[in-house]
Amino acid sequence: MRVTIPMLNGSSHVKTFITILLLPLAFSLTTACSSGGSGGGEVAFIQPGSLIENAEYAARRTRLMDQIPAGVVIILGAVTPVETYRFFQNNDFIYFSGVEIPNAVLIIDGVHRESTIFFTMDERTARGEGLPAGLVADPVGFTGIEQAEPLDGLEPYLADLSSQVEVFYTSYFPGELTNINTKEANNSWRRTMTQNPLDGRLTRELQFVEYLKREYPRVEVKDCASTIWNMRRIKSPAEVALIREAARIGVAAHNELIRNTGIGMTENALAAVFEFICRREGAQELAYPTILMSGTNHPFGHYHRNDRTLQDGDFVILDAGPDYAYYNADISTSFPVNGRFTEYQRELYELAHGLLEVCLANYGPDVSLADVGRKVEEWLVDQGHDPTERRFRGLIRWGGYNHSIGMATHDVQDSFGDAEQLLPVGFVFACDVNMPYDEDFGLRLEDTVVITEDGCENLSIGVPRTVAEVEAMVRQKGILEIVKR
Repeated sequence: MRVTIPMLNGSSHVKTFITILLLPLAFSLTTACSSGGSGGGEVAFIQPGSLIENAEYAARRTRLMDQIPAGVVIILGAVTPVETYRFFQNNDFIYFSGVEIPNAVLIIDGVHRESTIFFTMDERTARGEGLPAGLVADPVGFTGIEQAEPLDGLEPYLADLSSQVEVFYTSYFPGELTNINTKEANNSWRRTMTQNPLDGRLTRELQFVEYLKREYPRVEVKDCASTIWNMRRIKSPAEVALIREAARIGVAAHNELIRNTGIGMTENALAAVFEFICRREGAQELAYPTILMSGTNHPFGHYHRNDRTLQDGDFVILDAGPDYAYYNADISTSFPVNGRFTEYQRELYELAHGLLEVCLANYGPDVSLADVGRKVEEWLVDQGHDPTERRFRGLIRWGGYNHSIGMATHDVQDSFGDAEQLLPVGFVFACDVNMPYDEDFGLRLEDTVVITEDGCENLSIGVPRTVAEVEAMVRQKGILEIVKR
């Protein structure tokens, strides 16, 4: 199918960069697993906080200080898991420090223009947690944070500060851990706990707010969540590099899952392949539970029980991505289980693919999502479609935009404004063509995109997108065909 993609007037420089840093297009798990190699090419673990320079963390703390000249921000780190789960730091704490120590507290002081980290851990415990010994032996030198104190010094420190500052800022929202968006978590906690008449407990963060108000009544206590969210909205080059790597890993995992798809294959086995590739390529976790929708599960946008055995004629939507060093990618692919599109599936798939290409061709820093949406509408008319159809409504209104992406898959931001707002450089988001059709068939093509000075970069380039690419990849052999029961 040949399509003509309309470009925004006067913006010939707006283009989709096919920058593929660190993306081995020749990646083939089948080859790797059958080569009998020694495993010397495996991806080594890298301490997540080390991938961004201390100077960048310090600059973030300074920017926050500039916005709170009369107060201090108190950021609670994540606590040690109650079970034997792996510890993950909460995103705000990592964003300002790069530190993964459990039970830590970070104070960013806008009055005295310095920061202090509070934690208690010895070198042996740090080794047992997989943390660098230098982090606890010389935390100031290791992190660049001006002061480091034991955790039991926090209360006297706050008591002393309470006579010197006007405001204690802290987040009123739940700590944002892996697989979590703090706004969504807050809504869930309110519904099931804090505003539930059968419960009524406060979150840890709201209990801390009550503690501050009770113990330091002369100091005003304010929520700083939206201030932090606005800082996190625009990604630095170092952050974009981490999301790019997450997308590279996600592309490799999508491709291997597609290779393993076939009649009689279980969704659960395919989900295991996706997680295996993500971890093998260096991801610390999945960005969210792998979503595999097939058969009658198509209408349910986040169906992730993975409980079907695939049948001839099934069509799969795969929505999945990794978490790499606390940064996520969000990618969706759609494909026929038997490797052959029906005429009906092909027609609708090529429509969705054409819409995706129109969006990617028109994003840029001097345009708005509404501008892109108008190009989507123009293209639909040129292709003989009625743009007033319900399935096109969101694509036209928001120009393919669904949500921002960063440390959370649905990354936090205070407010997006409206569709006429110009796209800023460093904004990372999901270009998501999501069009359900009926109880047994739907399509989703989703890429992770960043706005650049010259246009945009599709960070998740490399998944099969044309009908021919999809059919060819489904017919390739995958690891499950080689490592048989």
